Amino acid sequence: MTHALNLIAGSWTGDPVAERRNPAAPTEVVAVAPRSTAADVSDAVAAAVEAQRGWAALTPVARGTVLLDAADLLRQRHAGIAEDLVREEGKTRAEAMGEVRRAIDVLRFFGAGGWRASGEVLPSVVPDTTVWTRAEPLGVVGLITPWNFPIAIPAWKAAPALVSGNAVVLKPAELTPLSVNHLATALLDAGLPPGVLNVVHGTGAEAGDALVRHADVAAVSFTGSTGVGRSIRRLLDDRGARAQLEMGGKNAYLVLDDADTEAAAATIAAGAFGLTGQACTATSRVYVTPQARDQLVKALRERAAAVVPGDGLDPATTMGPVVSTEQLAKDVEAVHGAAAAGYDLGGEPREAQGQLLHPVVASGVAHDSRLAREEVFGPVVAVIDVADLDEGVARVNDSAYGLTAGVCTRDLAAAHDFAARARVGVVKVNRPTTGLDLNVPFGGVGDSSSNTFREQGARAVDFYTWSKSVYVGHDR
Repeated sequence: MTHALNLIAGSWTGDPVAERRNPAAPTEVVAVAPRSTAADVSDAVAAAVEAQRGWAALTPVARGTVLLDAADLLRQRHAGIAEDLVREEGKTRAEAMGEVRRAIDVLRFFGAGGWRASGEVLPSVVPDTTVWTRAEPLGVVGLITPWNFPIAIPAWKAAPALVSGNAVVLKPAELTPLSVNHLATALLDAGLPPGVLNVVHGTGAEAGDALVRHADVAAVSFTGSTGVGRSIRRLLDDRGARAQLEMGGKNAYLVLDDADTEAAAATIAAGAFGLTGQACTATSRVYVTPQARDQLVKALRERAAAVVPGDGLDPATTMGPVVSTEQLAKDVEAVHGAAAAGYDLGGEPREAQGQLLHPVVASGVAHDSRLAREEVFGPVVAVIDVADLDEGVARVNDSAYGLTAGVCTRDLAAAHDFAARARVGVVKVNRPTTGLDLNVPFGGVGDSSSNTFREQGARAVDFYTWSKSVYVGHDR
């Protein structure tokens, strides 16, 4: 058991009282963390305000070097961090190693960005005048991150914020306190000045709310549920602060008649059952045209049956446990609801063993059903019949969400048509809806995103900066 303390002004502090247990072995207490109060958040923000000006005064190269050195430290500690991630979140070891690798690469990407940080030089209509722009930091930013990517998402939010000269107060998910503390420790050990990054553990209702409401927090980047995201946006709008929201998804895949159904099943299974289906980009509804339907459903069910749920540290495991009993109850409710609605589940679904759930593929699902429209956040797939590409695109777009969508086809024209018409932030052709390149912008539309500033890629720094224009006259 590890104490995962708050980090405020460079010191580890707080009373660890909230237990986190291993979802694969619920009797094992993995970590104990504080339940931070509004006063703790206020202390963290004050520390950030105090530290931010000195941090911003450093050159972008100096700030980036800290991120690069922290990446090197995470690389040295890679295996141990991944094991802690497995034990607190439930991923398989391979998935956890991949996530820590993503955090390392994110720090390297934005750390190297310190060497190319610049504004623009623009022409002026006034003679003997030079105009350029500067990207100025916002000041103190709040980050609220989820449990499903407990080191990667904090890294991809914190890295562009820090390299831009901001100070950060980070409120991680209550279920995963260890992973984010590994990230914070690496940054401190790499020379990040005290107070530039602060971590406050606790609930969203208390610590998260206090962070959003604090007058000295200029912006909040949030990843989580749509309902919470909407409430955060209202609070930030009321006080004129900036919001970046990445929220839910009900990601669709369209399989056309010409598709290789075995390849399509493998692609869909990777997006639906990988990470235990606990990703905002996970595939959860599949539209299929008539000639491909039966073969696809058969192949997809074979993929589901081959999944081996278990402890992520067991080499035989191919899918880890559901993160919590609360999430498990939502997944089971979705499966029972599908059975009650009369959908074909391919036989009697296997009951969950502890927090281990077997994947479920429901076919013959109605497009307007709860299973097809509401986010499950588990390894449960709804298969829905459509007549052709046009109906498939219409059904994909008929959703409150708009994060990712995919199409499986050999027809290049159909693929381009789908990419042009799909109302989502990310389109995948013959690739899983999950999996994102860190140098590519990420975000959605509708209830999936605030659809303002994108995360990841070179433009991620836009959210954490404001633009200043400078005119300089040099008369002779």
